[in-house]
Amino acid sequence: MNAQETAPDATNEVEAAPLPLPTPDMDGDALFRLGMMYSSGSGGCPMDRVSAHMIFNLASMKGSIEARVYRREMSEEMERDEIAEAQRAARRYIDAGVVKLAA
Repeated sequence: MNAQETAPDATNEVEAAPLPLPTPDMDGDALFRLGMMYSSGSGGCPMDRVSAHMIFNLASMKGSIEARVYRREMSEEMERDEIAEAQRAARRYIDAGVVKLAA
């Protein structure tokens, strides 16, 4: 199980998971740190490029410049279908209100 697999959809709530996941109270910096955990496989997170990209995407939407850089670098190492999967997962987090973006 990884972060994008536990991303909620409009009909399901997030189940309790042993993995650190994005939460509504996380700012861009906190999301960036979480993305780093997934990109490096540290802090109880598996090394997972798709989850890391998804979280860097959320962090960049909340203003993290560092996350934009890391997301771009990761994109260069990923297949198109992996990037699309990460983008869909980020959208599920946003649509479910788990991650709230500034207006």
